[in-house]
Amino acid sequence: ITPIAMDEGLRFAIREGGRTVGAGVVSAVIK
Repeated sequence: ITPIAMDEGLRFAIREGGRTVGAGVVSAVIK
């Protein structure tokens, strides 16, 4: 897992082995 900076409302995708295994939108930032 690669840590990345995230802001609320940011769209993200999780890729593994060249395919997308997950995607979504950050709804809340946990401090």
